[in-house]
Amino acid sequence: MTDLHACLMRGQLDAALTRLYGSPVRARCAALLEEFKTVFGCKPNVLFSAPGRTELGGNHTDHQRGCVLAAAVDLDILSAAAPNSSGQIRVQSQGYPLTTVDLRDLTPKSEEANTSAALIRGVAARMAELGCPLQGAGLDACITSTVPGGSGLSSSAAFEVLIGTMLNELFFGGRCTPVELAQIGQYAENVFFGKPCGLMDQTASSVGGVVAIDFADTAHPTVEQISLDLTAAGYGLCILDSGADHADLTAEYAAITDELRAVCGFFGKEVLREISEEEFLSYLPQVRAAAGDRAVLRAFHFYAENRRAMEEAQALRKGDFNRFLSLVQESGRSSAMYLQNVVPTGQTAHQELMVTLALCERILQGRGAVRVHGGGFAGTAQAFVPLDILAEFQEKTEAVLGTGSCHVVTIRPVGSIQIQQEGFYD
Repeated sequence: MTDLHACLMRGQLDAALTRLYGSPVRARCAALLEEFKTVFGCKPNVLFSAPGRTELGGNHTDHQRGCVLAAAVDLDILSAAAPNSSGQIRVQSQGYPLTTVDLRDLTPKSEEANTSAALIRGVAARMAELGCPLQGAGLDACITSTVPGGSGLSSSAAFEVLIGTMLNELFFGGRCTPVELAQIGQYAENVFFGKPCGLMDQTASSVGGVVAIDFADTAHPTVEQISLDLTAAGYGLCILDSGADHADLTAEYAAITDELRAVCGFFGKEVLREISEEEFLSYLPQVRAAAGDRAVLRAFHFYAENRRAMEEAQALRKGDFNRFLSLVQESGRSSAMYLQNVVPTGQTAHQELMVTLALCERILQGRGAVRVHGGGFAGTAQAFVPLDILAEFQEKTEAVLGTGSCHVVTIRPVGSIQIQQEGFYD
């Protein structure tokens, strides 16, 4: 096999790297290859990348089997890897201790909850269930990430998809589709990591580009890639870190699904997608009495947001970016007013995310759009900013929120991938 480092330095991977990042990133890749040799004492023979994602529409609709619009971004997790025969997966993440998972034991471990080891073990377990021959196999990987943790760009989903992609390509002949890899990641997060989550984040990372996803049938979600050139539209995409503390928010996230489950329970259903909006409205007084008003407001949000996600996708198909921006702004207002995932319950002194939204609206002065991004409560806002004020917008927001808080991202056209030149692995 041709030496990976030599091919990298000769520029033979530049075309593939440019497609992922917009410009060659040889130095980053070369440093990762050198770290792999230092950690594992041998050369890696393959590079992989899985992107972070941004949610463009469908805030908290996926766990109700709704519709979403999402996109892969140019921030990613990059891996240098090589198979081994140790029966272990060993992953060295920059700045963290080595994580080792024994492939002979692929059952959930309570002591691994909320750790990367749980995600690795969960992905491997599901891959093995699907027939991937992992007994006696093994994998060494060094990874580096430009997806900031807690940024709302889904670093955990990118990590799950990355692990799945490596196992799929190296040991399973690439048999798993991008959607199946997303489902494997969701399984690992739900069952092994211990966090309930929908399927949007993993799907956006595995498929790439802008994707409209309908989760009505979670076993076979419909996924459509949609063309979007933000630069041609005259806008930049910013993800803003509000600076809020992410600790102790699990109960806030769980309350959304718990309350919507109470609404569904009134109708004897599991998710809102199984209940028509007309039926919901016809029993509104009874549902209020059974589930409470906040639960009802959150259901109102779902029905409107689900329609919006479909309308946003249609606006992009038609090239009507102004209509898309209007829908994005409506989405943000619905999340704040009805879903109520901007301010944690009872907080008055600390409302960082709401302040971030107010600041962005003040700077934009009616142009572009801004909304809560992802799970909410803490975390990030998303802003579509006209290119002529992008530098000013970044400067003014970072003056309040802190240097490096405004991430200008681009949409990446491909999802999780093995990086190679044509014919490199023939």
